[in-house]
Formats: sequence, structure tokens, C-alpha cells
Amino acid sequence: MNRPMSSQTLPCKTTTATAEIDPAGKRKTGPGPRHRSAGGVGQLTLVEHALCPLDVKSSLAEGKTFEAEYLFCDANRHMQSAHARIYCPLGLSAGDEFFLWGLLGITLAAKDADHELHATPHYSLRHLGLIDQHARRGGRQYQQFTAAIERLAAVRYQNDCFYDPIRGEHRKVSFGFLSYSLPLDSQSSRAWRIVWDPIFFEFMKAAGGYLWFDLETYRALDPAARRLFLFLSKILSRRRQTLHLDLRHVGVHILGFSATLETKDLKIKVNRCVQRLTELEVVAPPVAKGGLFDKLAPGNYRLTVQRGNYFERRTRSSVSSVVKESPLVEPLAAIGLDEASIGRLLRQYPHRLLREWADITLAAQERHGPKFFKRSPQAYFIDNVKHAAQGNRTPPDWWHDLRKAEERTQAPIPGVLLRPIADGVPAGNCRSSAAPTAEHRFDQLRQELVVQLVADGTPKPAANQRAAQIARAQVRHHRPTARQSLEPLRDLLPKFPTS
Repeated sequence: MNRPMSSQTLPCKTTTATAEIDPAGKRKTGPGPRHRSAGGVGQLTLVEHALCPLDVKSSLAEGKTFEAEYLFCDANRHMQSAHARIYCPLGLSAGDEFFLWGLLGITLAAKDADHELHATPHYSLRHLGLIDQHARRGGRQYQQFTAAIERLAAVRYQNDCFYDPIRGEHRKVSFGFLSYSLPLDSQSSRAWRIVWDPIFFEFMKAAGGYLWFDLETYRALDPAARRLFLFLSKILSRRRQTLHLDLRHVGVHILGFSATLETKDLKIKVNRCVQRLTELEVVAPPVAKGGLFDKLAPGNYRLTVQRGNYFERRTRSSVSSVVKESPLVEPLAAIGLDEASIGRLLRQYPHRLLREWADITLAAQERHGPKFFKRSPQAYFIDNVKHAAQGNRTPPDWWHDLRKAEERTQAPIPGVLLRPIADGVPAGNCRSSAAPTAEHRFDQLRQELVVQLVADGTPKPAANQRAAQIARAQVRHHRPTARQSLEPLRDLLPKFPTS
């Protein structure tokens, strides 16, 4: 496998009919989303290997570390191996990669793309092709999206020989993927703030560091075939066929199947992925009489695949052109601005300025209601943007306090909350003894937390949501009782002014 040499690959959408697949790679029934999805962007080194096991039970276990290796050619054209280690404190699923590559596509599609993405979840899910404009907010897709973001934010990646496209050399690296700041109220119209890790995003933006691909084709595949699709897109965009690939390396390190699988079972699974890509004409049918695999020795097989017509039909225009609507449109519309005003503002002012004051305006609207504004939310927003653009207006202190509170509330719960429950239930017998009282403990803890959060200035909807999250975590993991949990929250949640 060669090191990255070109900046991007732009295959067009295949004309072959495909079934709808959700982010986790499960087939869906019924009509697909009406909104065409944006392009995805993969990092050229990360597509060389799996980021987690394909087995969901194993990959979603908390505190897991996944290791993988891949091959590359050094500057002297000698084959070398690199080792990657992925730390997943909250677990990681293969379906989470859909959101990782999809959100990077939305971020890099913007003209003035930087390391921050500000977009509502509704906007992101529509442009990923998962919902249409009439979808119910807060449904299953929103829950999957939120859970994936939380897991991705906790991941830490290390590699002992990562190709740095900026310096043109292999280096030791360690980075995360993203951080986030989300409104506590799930019904809020405020944008989600996703901040990409600086080193990771530096690699993503560099020429020779990324790969554009068709997200619709990617979404139509199961998780194993998705990984093979990205790996082959990197190689077959430059050459007619791959080098000889070791079966076990492809199955275990690239696709993420278990290393304990017998060779015959691994052959079946890898062959199934190749057949799926053959149906989409990503790869050509095998020409050898013996089929896809060549046997070198007992239990030792290799395979070679050739480029299909999919790459011959690739578009000359960037897939990123699909994303024509700015992520700012939805927050500005929620303020009450019409389409013409939104277009004028997007052309006239820096997007960084608009997204900051849009968040301030929506936060004031949701926290204080209409009485906060002398005239209207629209007038408040436009007036502040005009003065801020001239350097005469800065964000209010209450908004900075609100942002800090949201970040604190979404941060990991302090270590004092991680002790076993001290309510008389032995830790070793929690599965059998805790079940009869779990519902009662959850309800009691949730009610007490709601009272505390509301008293500290958290809006009631956000307090209900956050209290349920903390209570559920406490009961599930058999953490402290309600009274033990309340005291640390006093330090977590500073009080806010009511006006």
C-alpha cells in the first residue's frame, strides 16, 4: 500500500440501485431521504486500517483499546509497517465513522472552512442524507447522532509511523478527533459547536491528506464494505488494480473482523464485501479462473482487485458542491429572518460573527423569552452584528457564563461520583440485588437533581434532560446515591442572572 500521493478522489454517484442503510450499516425499509447527501471526506492514512472492531458488543464496551497495523512504502520504496492504537473510553462503533467522515465533508465544503463547525443537528442530518426537512426533531437519528458525537469526542489516536502530508514524511503522532459544545435543551434551535482537533484537522486540509467520496454510495453499504470502499477508493483512483493483498491483513486490520476467525470464514466475509462492491461497479469482476483468492500455502491466501467502471464515471466537479446551503441558514431562520435577509447577511458579514450573535440571540430568546427584546429578536441580532463588525460590541457576560455552564455540565462527572453505590447493595451482587430498587432509585435521584438544577438557574427542560442522564448513569453503573450526587453538582452549575 503506497503512501498518500494525490489530494483527492471524486467518484460520482453510481446509477446502480441501492438499498437504504442507516449509519450503523443496517438496511432500512421504506423510501429513502429526499435530501441528497453531501460528500464525505476520509483521511488517507486512517482509511488504511480499521478504527474499531466490527463486532458491536466488543467495540461499544467502555475503556477499550483497539490496535491495528498497515503497510506502506518508505522514501526508498521499501515496504514498512506502521502500528496504530485507538483509545475508546466510551467505546466506538463502525457506524460512528459515517458521522466522522460526513461531518468533515460538511466542514470542508465551506468556502472559508476552519476547524469549527457550527450547525444544527437537523441541518447536519439532512445534509448527511439521513432525514428530510419534514422529519421529527429528536427522533432515533438524533439520538444516534448525539451518541456518536460523544464517543468520537472521547477517542484518542496514536500512530508510530503516520504519514504527515504537510511535511512529506512519516512521524509519530497522537491526536483526538473532535470536541463539542451542545445546548442542554434537545429542542433548542441553537447550533451545535463541533471543534476539530488542530493536528487532525491540519492533516485533513493538507494536499495529499484527504479523500472526497460519494456519501450516498458509502451509506448504502454495510460497515465492513464501507471500510473496503474507502480503502479501494484511495488505491484504485490512481491505478488499475491493487497490489497483492494478504487475506488476513485485509480482513482483520483493514475491515476489523476478529483475528480469531478461521481462514475459511474470513474468506467468506471478505468475498461478500468484494461482491457488494462489484455490484456497484466499484471493482471489476475477478478474471482469474480460481476466483478472487490465490492460495499460496495452507491457510495463506492473497487477493487482487481491479478498478471498476465506478471510477471511470467519476464527476469532474467536487462532491462538496452539493452543500450549497450554509449551516447558518437554520439558526438565522429560527431568529425570524426571511430568506432575502439571510442571503444579504451571509454575503455582507463574516460567518464567524454571524454564528456567534445568532447563538447569543437564540440563547436569549430561549432563556428569557420575548420580553428580553426591546423591539424583536431580528432587530436585536442585526443591530448587534452591525456594531460588532465595527468593533463596538462584544458578547454579553451572561452568554459567556452560559457557555461555560454548558461545557461544565457536559464534562465528565467528577471522580467522587464514580464510587460504587453505598446504599447497602454489595457491588458484586448488583445484578441480582439492585434490580428491584433500580427504578425507585432512578426516579428519586432524577427528581432531586431537577430541583437542584432549576434552583441553580438551569431552564426546566434542560434540567429534566440532564437530570435523567445523570440518574440513568448512576443507576446503570451503580454509582452514589442521590444525596451523595447532589453536592458536587453545586460546584458544577454556577448560578446565572435572570435578566
